Amino acid sequence: MIALIQRVKQAKVDVDGETIGAIDKGLLVLLGVEREDDTAKMEKLATKVMNYRVFSDENGKMNLNLQQVGGSLLVVSQFTLAADTGRGLRPSFSGAGTPELARVLYEEFIAFCRSKGVATQTGEFAADMQVSLVNDGPVTFNLTV
Repeated sequence: MIALIQRVKQAKVDVDGETIGAIDKGLLVLLGVEREDDTAKMEKLATKVMNYRVFSDENGKMNLNLQQVGGSLLVVSQFTLAADTGRGLRPSFSGAGTPELARVLYEEFIAFCRSKGVATQTGEFAADMQVSLVNDGPVTFNLTV
C-alpha cells in the first residue's frame, strides 16, 4: 500500500465542477492499493500517515505530526501509484489491486483515520477528479508498507 503525502496549506478535490472535499492545514494523501494489500497493511499505513512528523515545531524542525498541529486529511484514491514504471515508456498496472479491493481498503483507510479523531475529507473513488493544493514547503513523502 502506498501513500504519497503532501503537507498543504490548503487542498481540495472537485468532481464535475463541484468541490466534494476540502481542507486547510494538513496532509493531502494520494492513496494507492497494490494486489497483496489487506486491512493490516492499511492500518499500518494509516497510522504512519497520521503520526509522520512533517510539521515544524517552535524551532522550525519537522518534529510534529498531523494531530499535534490540529491538521486534517484529504484522502484521494490514486491507482496510478501502483504502476510499474521500470521498463519501457508505458506504465504497467499489473501490481495494482483490483477495483473491488482498492475501494474496500480506501474506505477502511478513511474510516480508520476518522475513528482516531482525525478530521478527514475525501475524493470520490474511481471518479475523474481535479485536485488543487498549496503545497507547504514543498514537503512531499512517499510512504509504503
